[in-house]
Amino acid sequence: MSQISWRRLWLPVVAIAGYVVITWPVWQWLWFEWISNQYYSHGLLILPVALFLAIQRFRNDPELVHAPGQGSLAGVVALVLGLTAYLFALQQRAYYLAAFAMIGMLAGLVWAVAGMTVLRKLAFPIGYLVLMVPLPMLDRITLPLALFTGFCSGSLVQFLGLPVAINGNAIALPNTDLVIGAQCSGVNSLITLVALLVLVAYLLDGSVWSRVVLVLLAIPLALMGNILRVATLLFVARAWGADAAFAFYHDYSGILFFVAVLALILPLTRALQLGRLRAEVI
Repeated sequence: MSQISWRRLWLPVVAIAGYVVITWPVWQWLWFEWISNQYYSHGLLILPVALFLAIQRFRNDPELVHAPGQGSLAGVVALVLGLTAYLFALQQRAYYLAAFAMIGMLAGLVWAVAGMTVLRKLAFPIGYLVLMVPLPMLDRITLPLALFTGFCSGSLVQFLGLPVAINGNAIALPNTDLVIGAQCSGVNSLITLVALLVLVAYLLDGSVWSRVVLVLLAIPLALMGNILRVATLLFVARAWGADAAFAFYHDYSGILFFVAVLALILPLTRALQLGRLRAEVI
């Protein structure tokens, strides 16, 4: 076997195996967060989606298929810097920072083994992994979002004729009192929708600005859908009581309104002149 063939076949395998072994503690932490953190249950899908996109890019992009695959000293430097940051964050038990450093290590590894051309082509699948990392500061925005949602939803039902009294995230109805808590803040829908629209923006052909606008629209779409959902929950609570609103409607209405928001994606992509799927990435 020639030296070039060995570098193209065995070196990547050994490098990936070493990468998995070194980063295994963070993968374990990520798995626990994905199955227990209500805001990041979608993280289970990010890794397989990124892997699929990377494989499809190799299959469909002629420039990537015929890339020389020559490594880079600059990539080695980037890999060492990423590894240093990773080990420091891991030693401090800052697992979310270690996860970000781990993704940087992956980029450095690709750069060091395969070269800049391959790294540039795989920039999105690697970068998309950032969206699988749980952020500890999300808890700081749940209360402000819950307050915002409570005020907007309460004001909306007041406008529609339902007598309510709003005090922060607490809403008093004639027959019951409700508190808009973290589960109704809309953070879960916002994070999931951002991850989805980032993927859609990557897959569709169009200008950079159109893609950026599509991703930014995740914020008002998620907030609007959540406000309407809580408003309808208030009507259900007024008509059938708090038990009916929270025991049944609360659990299923989130799915229904999220699907309704998803239905807006197609007309939004057309309005932003985002065309057909990019053949080289899917």
